[in-house]
Amino acid sequence: MEITNVTEYQEIAKQKLPKMVYDYYASGAEDQWTLHENRFAFTKILFRPRILIDVSKIDMTTTVLGFKISMPIMIAPTAMQKMAHPEGEYATARAASAAGTIMTLSSWATSSVEEVASTGPGIRFFQLYVYKDRNVVAQLVRRAERAGFKAIALTVDTPRLGRREADIKNRFTLPPFLTLKNFEGLDLGKMDKADDSGLASYVAGQIDRSLSWKDVKWLQTITTLPILVKGVLTAEDARIAVEAGAAGIIVSNHGARQLDYVPATIMALEEVVKAAQGRVPVFLDGGVRRGTDVFKALALGASGIFIGRPVVFSLAAEGEAGVRKVLSMLREEFELTMALSGCRSLKEITRDHIVTEWDSPHPRPAPRL
Repeated sequence: MEITNVTEYQEIAKQKLPKMVYDYYASGAEDQWTLHENRFAFTKILFRPRILIDVSKIDMTTTVLGFKISMPIMIAPTAMQKMAHPEGEYATARAASAAGTIMTLSSWATSSVEEVASTGPGIRFFQLYVYKDRNVVAQLVRRAERAGFKAIALTVDTPRLGRREADIKNRFTLPPFLTLKNFEGLDLGKMDKADDSGLASYVAGQIDRSLSWKDVKWLQTITTLPILVKGVLTAEDARIAVEAGAAGIIVSNHGARQLDYVPATIMALEEVVKAAQGRVPVFLDGGVRRGTDVFKALALGASGIFIGRPVVFSLAAEGEAGVRKVLSMLREEFELTMALSGCRSLKEITRDHIVTEWDSPHPRPAPRL
């Protein structure tokens, strides 16, 4: 069967992967209300397309932290990709590079920063969890720098792991033939079997619950790399992030895997964008499955989006070719959405190109040309 959209990869992944692995990738926290909402909220935004505009040439290129990429669609950090496919993060890195976009490598990758760098050229960011042992953190950041990574995406929504009931039921743990490669030499690469989720126990033992804004400052003293704060959902925290020296903000609810009943990221986006006041770029992850979703995020002020689950599901289904296909399908859908909305470049995508359920009852009058 020919795959014609990103979502179709999920069912293939479900059939191919062991239940423990599929459930780890697919599930959210507790009732999974936010997991559903991350997708559903996009249906509350409709288009106000402009017609009779020459859309024979469309430019989707953009710049992120000074790096030119082919489109505002990037790869979010997802852990343990070799559970999905033997080539894991190597395949994802090659697919991102071929598409001319950015890959973010997870701290909990099953391939190290050095191994991913060895796949060849590409713009890569490194997602960081802050361990209790700050020497481990400093060492990891230095290794990412040396391996040519261009930014740190600091995850700030995980002082404790969210309650993911599928992982508890399955007694989730990293398969014995895999390790968290970045921590292998530090004796932190293995995850013990536990009475609940092995990952939850690992996080409880290793990740620092005392993490605070002062640590964002500390991170800036140990690296010159720009820091993206990943996991912001409110205007208040957006303002503090800017003041703390963040180079950018990622509006994220951790794929709905942390605190259930937080809003969908697309619902939280505009509040954060307004608070940032253009001082730093704001990005979005969570729930993007269509080119129309990408357009909606940009219309609400995002500078770009990151995709997570579509990467691991396509990786499970077809390896590197699957990830390439996801990126090309999203690219083509986004280009079509731009054309049919009358936008020839990203700067032409405005708030007036959409109407949301939370706008005033009547669509805003079109601006005078």
